[in-house]
Formats: sequence, structure tokens, C-alpha cells
Amino acid sequence: MSQPKTAAAPKKKAILTDTVTNKTMDLPIIDGSIGPSVIDVRKLYADTGYFTYDPGFTSTGSCESKITYIDGDEGLLLHRGYPIEELAEHSNFMEVAYLLLNGDLPTLEEMKKFEKDITYHTMVHEQLSTFFRGFRRDAHPMAVMCGVVGALSAFYHDSLDINDPHQRMIASFRLIAKMPTIAAMAFKYSMGQPFIYPKNKLSYAENFLYMTFAVPAEDYQNNPVLAKAMDRLFILHADHEQNASTSTVRLAGSSGANPFACIAAGIASLWGPAHGGANEAVLAMLGQIGDKKNIPEFIKRAKDKNDSFRLMGFGHRVYKNFDPRAQVMRKSCHEVLGELGVKHEPLLDLAMELERIALEDKYFVERKLYPNVDFYSGIILRAMGFPTSMFTVLFAIARTVGWIAQWKEMIEDPSQKIGRPRQLYTGHTRRSYKPVQQRG
Repeated sequence: MSQPKTAAAPKKKAILTDTVTNKTMDLPIIDGSIGPSVIDVRKLYADTGYFTYDPGFTSTGSCESKITYIDGDEGLLLHRGYPIEELAEHSNFMEVAYLLLNGDLPTLEEMKKFEKDITYHTMVHEQLSTFFRGFRRDAHPMAVMCGVVGALSAFYHDSLDINDPHQRMIASFRLIAKMPTIAAMAFKYSMGQPFIYPKNKLSYAENFLYMTFAVPAEDYQNNPVLAKAMDRLFILHADHEQNASTSTVRLAGSSGANPFACIAAGIASLWGPAHGGANEAVLAMLGQIGDKKNIPEFIKRAKDKNDSFRLMGFGHRVYKNFDPRAQVMRKSCHEVLGELGVKHEPLLDLAMELERIALEDKYFVERKLYPNVDFYSGIILRAMGFPTSMFTVLFAIARTVGWIAQWKEMIEDPSQKIGRPRQLYTGHTRRSYKPVQQRG
């Protein structure tokens, strides 16, 4: 079995030539286990007086990590070396959570203990329920999530010391366990319904669906097909390397902030429509298309470089081939639609027809613009009864375990420092202050 490794002491180097001074500098090249090597520029400023310039940090490695690897050209996503397709097909979210946090899949006994530890942290402090009443009823659930998750640090003082491994572990368990509870409470509050307490006999996904959709007036019946689809959705969104929200969690954590504050920062970053809101954009696009008879017109518009219209949910910034998560999500999508009998619901029917046409259209096939995970997840969540405002909340539930694993790895990495990006300053040079009477 392949073993992770710490980046080797550099033997290769890149040579930087400064054409202004004609000086050269050797920059070490560091190899990882797989994937592109990196040029180590940590001493660049001290030795040359130059910074690097990389808006969005798209060519910059900000950390060393053993958690997740993505090869966008090959359509590959590995968690601790395991392909996402295998995990989604054979594993469950709790097992994947253990893998991300600890580095290896658990034994049977380790799995039982981990599931118990998570399950018995699903309740939230009863006083926290009053916190929700401070929000307007029509508040966006992500606004509620930002506030409530950040407020956990005011309720759980015994797990704030990031230098104590035991407290880090307890905080991690609490966040993973309580996120579905808080999310369900945010949903119930927006609906004007009473909060539903978790049940320890239910699985992670079952418990979330129960807390979200059960009502006191009726007995709730668990649907194994929907629970499996939800569990699989959690797996597919659990971690995705150094994306915007994960980088935000690491950056916040680099200052020594408590884990609850760091995860709240990640939620805020995820809220952005360019990150966690993509599946909402898919449904908005479907609404714009309106009817299957309009699909050819919008396909034509998508091909027109002079038209601002784009097919949302097709292609991916990282995956230049296919999104490996999308193939798994597609299977879940058709299972859910078949289970719920909503094959003829107009918006979902429209989505399936758009998928069929795009997969057969030469323009999209040649450019590898395949439906991505966001295309299918929005359809699934719509069919299951979630309003679009909850889509990113569900993303946050799943990604919490990835954020925590990345945060934990950063805290335990002795080479990490407080994040401090540099800049290319293009503003005014120094100038003197003039009293207002002297300004022309």
C-alpha cells in the first residue's frame, strides 16, 4: 500500500535570473507524493527584495497536506489515497469523516467508537435555541449558520484551547455532530415549525433528514433511498483540497482563533455564489430556460461567445476532463427521482432533457463540458423538498469535516505560520497632508 510522505529535502532547483542586477538565485524544487512539484520561494524576498504576484493564489502552494489530492486533467479526486468513486459506492459518511481526520480507514471497533462519539454530541445546549429567536424569520439560513456556529465558542469553553490535543478532538467531534442539528434548526425556524431533537438510534444522514422534515403531529418514516442519497452527497462534498472556504479556515486558524470561529469563517466564504452557491445557480438557469422546447435556443446562446448566457452546472474550474463526483451524483439523482416519482415535475424533467442533449452535443463533448456535481445536487435537493436557500447549508454540513481535518493538520504542522499575503501596491506614493482650506 502506498504511504504518504513528508516533502523530501530538495535536490532539484530552479534558477531565477534578475535582469535588472544580473544576479541569479537558486530556488529549491520540492516534490510531493504525486502531482506538480513546487518551487520554494520562502526566502525570495529576504534574498532579492521581490515578492511573487499571484492573484487568487491559483499557482501558489500555501501548505503541505496529506488529506486530499485532485488531478483536474485526469478527473481524479483522492481522499487519503482512496478514489472518491470507491468511497461513495462502498463507504459511508462517518467512515469517510474518520478517514479524513485520522489518515486511515477505521477498524470495526474504531468505527463503532467514532460513531458513538459523534452521535452523543448531536444535541446542542438548550440555551442555544433561544439564540435563533434573535434572527428575523426570513433570515437566510446561511446567515443563521454563520452566527450560531460562531456562537458555539460562547457555550463550549472546555474545548477552545487549540494547543491541547484532547480539546481539539472534542471540538472536532462537536462541530461534526452539531452541524446537522444547527442546520435543521435553521430550516425549522425559517418554516415557523418547532425544533426536532436528534435521535441516537439514527445514522448521521437519517438523523439530519429526521430533524429537518419530521413534525410532532405525525410519525416520521425514514426513507432508505433518500438517506443513502443524502449520505452520498455528504461524502462527495466532504473535502476538496485548498478551495476558497478551506483556505479561509486555514487562514483564520493560523492566527490561533478557536475552531468554532474558524469554521464560521469557512461558512461565510462558502456562502459566496461562486463557491457554495453553484447548485442554486443551476436551478435559476433551469427556471430561465423554462420549457424543454426552449433548450435548443439556450444551447445556441451558450455556444455564442458574444452572449453572456452560460449553462450553469457544466464544466468545472479544476476538472478539465470530468468531475468524478458528478458520475456518482448522477446515479443518486436518478435513484431519488425514481423513488419520489417526480419524473414529470417540469423543472426536473427539463434538467434531465438538458443533460441528455448536452452529453450528445459535439460542442460540449469536444470541450469536455460535462454536467458537474452541482448540476445533479441541485436537482436532488429540489426533489427531496429542500428550498434553494438550504442548498449551501447542506454543503456546509458535509464540508465541515474537511475543514476540521485541514484545520487540525495546520495546527499540527510545525512549519505553518500566521497567514500574511503580500501585495503589489499601485496607489499614491508618499504625499503631504494639506489643511482643507488649502486644497484646490
